[in-house]
Amino acid sequence: MCIRAARSFRTFRVSSPLQDALDQLADRIRDAAARRVLLRIRGGGTKDFYGRPATGEILDTRTYCGIVDYEPTELVITGRAGTPLEDIESAMQGHGQMLAFEPPRFGSGSTLGGTIASGLSGPRRAYAGAARDFVLGVRMLDGKGTDLSFGGRVMKNVAGYDVSRLMAGTLGTLGVLTEISLKVLPRPPAELTLRQERSQGEAIGLMNTWAGKPYPITASAHAGSELYVRLSGAEPAVRAARLKLGGEEIVDGAAYWDALRDHRLPFFAARPLWRLSVKSTTPPLGAGGEQVVEWGGALRWISGSTRPDEVRAAAAQAGGHATLFRGDGASGDVFQPLTLPLQKLHRRLKDTFDPQGILNRGRMYADW
Repeated sequence: MCIRAARSFRTFRVSSPLQDALDQLADRIRDAAARRVLLRIRGGGTKDFYGRPATGEILDTRTYCGIVDYEPTELVITGRAGTPLEDIESAMQGHGQMLAFEPPRFGSGSTLGGTIASGLSGPRRAYAGAARDFVLGVRMLDGKGTDLSFGGRVMKNVAGYDVSRLMAGTLGTLGVLTEISLKVLPRPPAELTLRQERSQGEAIGLMNTWAGKPYPITASAHAGSELYVRLSGAEPAVRAARLKLGGEEIVDGAAYWDALRDHRLPFFAARPLWRLSVKSTTPPLGAGGEQVVEWGGALRWISGSTRPDEVRAAAAQAGGHATLFRGDGASGDVFQPLTLPLQKLHRRLKDTFDPQGILNRGRMYADW
């Protein structure tokens, strides 16, 4: 059972039960490496759908949980990998702070470790930064069960290679995250969401026009025939921008962005679901299926009946790449196929951190 968030979080010594939990994780990895047995790293399981299916014995990280250190005046929080994301955000809420990259949950069991291992960010990503941008330091167990630490708990920590941020988005293929230190930001004092009817082409044009102006935009999305924009910041600035941008102010804007972030809108129910990263100015893509546009035009979701070759070709033509975010049961590549030089670089990293190739093997690419 995880230690719930308390009023004071500053601790400098891991309690015996937690040390036992960490030792057990390390022992499992060492034993698996000796036997050449694959391990499937799993926290809350809310992102099991993401990436290729991993095989092997489940290594549950939820036993190692709880907030290690949180000092609001320093804008840094450190938590163990198995800590529920809701505990992290609950601790910050009382101090008017937040995880600015707005991590998706996809379920109530989402953990801090899974959040960073997946490297996914929500609607605020294009305006505040990605998940990896907020990682200050990590503690992890590599494929030999060695306890390693990188980075730190302060923002000015630039010595050595930035291994901490490298771990964001690797889906546990390089190591088992055990502790993560994140930069946090204050919540904006005022926030509202505007909606107006626009075609996708018009919406993309407006998103890019507004991006070049000093408007306090923190999220934008186009779905169907409607453009949504979120304004956040000081009350006068939000109200002034509201008058210039126009549109209808919706009552519960926060609920819309939460539903978009966690894929609870009807659009996301169709399969397959593709995630395309392209230039924000890219015109509407002719890749079939229904589409949703986010991040000022830089993120395109395509759902429904689509062919992988058509989607990847459309992304490549736009100078971007495509990820099969949620599949339809078909096998094949999930992430963009790597060029030969990138393949060699990825394999060298994998061999360095996980020489026996036992951690989440096949989760990103086949056979490694």
